[in-house]
Amino acid sequence: MIHSMTGYAVASTETPRGALSLELRSVNSRFLDLQLRVADELRALEPALREMVTARLARGKVDCRLFFAAGIARPGRQSLNPAALEELARLAAQTAQALPGAGALRVADVLRWPGVLSESALDEEQTRATVEQLGRKALDELLAARAREGARLAAIVGERVAEMRRRLSEVAPLVPEALAAYQEKLAQRLRDAIGSADDERIRAELAVFSMKTDVDEELTRLATHFDEVERALAKGGTVGKRLDFLAQELNREANTLASKAATRKISDCALELKLLIEQMREQVQNIE
Repeated sequence: MIHSMTGYAVASTETPRGALSLELRSVNSRFLDLQLRVADELRALEPALREMVTARLARGKVDCRLFFAAGIARPGRQSLNPAALEELARLAAQTAQALPGAGALRVADVLRWPGVLSESALDEEQTRATVEQLGRKALDELLAARAREGARLAAIVGERVAEMRRRLSEVAPLVPEALAAYQEKLAQRLRDAIGSADDERIRAELAVFSMKTDVDEELTRLATHFDEVERALAKGGTVGKRLDFLAQELNREANTLASKAATRKISDCALELKLLIEQMREQVQNIE
């Protein structure tokens, strides 16, 4: 199966302390470039999260964000902070001495004082298990999104290869006739230039010309590269770099075909091939 390097997924769940969320974004990259942004209270889970992602993704620039949104604590999850109460009592006593007419603190005022109510620390084992579950769910979603995008990219690349095959099949039969016509035209120009009908000299010049304009090798290599592209698409897996290399080789052969073109039709075909190859390469660069 072909996978794209572009995808997005998010997974979240509620805990007694609040909401845990894991967000994954990925775009194309030559290698696996993982950027982790983890909330401070979850920093200890970063190595496990990195291991989960690198085990399932091979390429792409991946932005992984794990964050915690604290909610309203459930009854029994909060406790009084003795140190904060002692400090508040000291301040209240000093205030009563300075302002004898000031009213006493009410219980509600005390509970609202910053630091008086303390929350228990996150349960590390339970949090780790929850994050691992979120990680598996988010990675499953991300891989599914990348697979859907990869299928579309593979279809586009396959269409470009089919179109290039079609153009070559139209031009290939014209090559021998085009070369023969061009050679005859060149022979006449040589006769006019050298002012004689030295057939031996003309044949020698035409032989050199034939070597420079023979495009059979380029047509064969193009067809071979088409086969390799289709074989890579059928095999699937991490074939993005392989396909990118083949796109470069196709472009090289198309350039050579253009430089050897003996007729306008062959030249136009080479230019069309270059356009199709460039369209193919744009898609290939997003394949894992």
